[in-house]
Amino acid sequence: MTGTRPASIWDRERIWVTAGATALIFLGAIEALAVTTVMPVVSEALDGQALFAVAFAGTLATSVIGMVACGAWSDARGPRGALYAAVSLFVVGLVISGFAFTMEQFLIGRLVQGLGAGGQTVALYVVVARLYPPHLHGRVFAAFAAAWVVPSMIGPFLAGAVAEFLDWRWAFLGVALLTLIAFVMIAARLRGVELGGGNVASGGGVLLRLLLAVVVAVGAVSVGLAADLPPGMGWPAAAGALLVIALAVRRLLPTGTLRSARGLPSVVLVRGLVAGSFFAAEAYIPYMLIVQYAFSPTWAGIALMLAAFAWAGGSALQGRYGEALGNRRIAVISITLMIVALVAVLITALSDASPVVIIVAWALAGGGMGLIYPRLNVLMLAYSEPGNQGFNSSALSISDATGSAVAVALAGLGVATLGGGASAFPAVYAFCIALALVAALPGLRLGHAAESA
Repeated sequence: MTGTRPASIWDRERIWVTAGATALIFLGAIEALAVTTVMPVVSEALDGQALFAVAFAGTLATSVIGMVACGAWSDARGPRGALYAAVSLFVVGLVISGFAFTMEQFLIGRLVQGLGAGGQTVALYVVVARLYPPHLHGRVFAAFAAAWVVPSMIGPFLAGAVAEFLDWRWAFLGVALLTLIAFVMIAARLRGVELGGGNVASGGGVLLRLLLAVVVAVGAVSVGLAADLPPGMGWPAAAGALLVIALAVRRLLPTGTLRSARGLPSVVLVRGLVAGSFFAAEAYIPYMLIVQYAFSPTWAGIALMLAAFAWAGGSALQGRYGEALGNRRIAVISITLMIVALVAVLITALSDASPVVIIVAWALAGGGMGLIYPRLNVLMLAYSEPGNQGFNSSALSISDATGSAVAVALAGLGVATLGGGASAFPAVYAFCIALALVAALPGLRLGHAAESA
């Protein structure tokens, strides 16, 4: 009709949902960036250096349970209740971690936090699928990525400053308080929004999927805990846990995912591989800057700050030019940027070159992730129908979390085997390069779903 404004994610009927969902992404970004920066301080304060990797892997592992639960909940009854429950668990986990006095207590908080973080992501994806037309999906996910801009500018630096000049606990308790305030506002805004009631019949097999999710989570945590065992026992234990994970996760992902079948299975597989490569490396970027280059926690956060800023920029480019670039080209560009960045970091770790190389290189990796991450979200929804949006959203997030958790845990096991310290960092980055190279195969098999329909 003449004079009709084109649909927008900021239309009157969507503006509060867009703002509320973006606020949750914003606070999740603050926490994710903060914990990566302050973990070296936390592990030293709580005498938990041996459990450094588990503090990351455990949260990612339990997020798989939250993803399955909220995916099934969203398919059966709509995403509203799932979102509220997930945010509540996220806040509770932050509070437990913030008040922890032992590394074991801290890990309990991280495990609870993971349940909420994983479920929140899936529920938000289903909200997007139910409320926004397909041609706006790319813009929504670009807006989610833009929510990382301010955290990427101030999050790591602020978290490092808090840990250095105040107390590391406020990096968790402060985010919990802000999330609680945002949650109250979001709940009021979503009250009158139609999100769909779901289909109760679609919840079949939920108990089995939850059981398998628990098995995957326990397996991922077991890989991380293997770092605390002697190498002769740790690696066989990790191999056994990986076998269990592979058997259990198959039922939580689309058929053909582990063999990189064309289309949705490859979309899901790429997500896990690139996430594992990026986040396993990133977990050790501040650690290397502190140990090898004597950076303070505050300045070690700069590398993550620039990478997250580049991530948001890459996402914005995808939102505007993704259709023109195409899925295969985006995958090739993104994975190439990641490999170049990882190679640069590896060479720097081996040669003890300037840390500026690490910071600049990691910004390239962030830009690559920013290009491919939202594109995979768009493709997943394009391959989905109302009856399986929750399952497919959870599958994408499960691949993300499982790939990250296992990669971080294996990197931690490698570091422990090599005795820790600066000599172990090159092995971490070589491993991450290998994962990125493997991701190139499914990256060429993403297919062409009707993302613009």
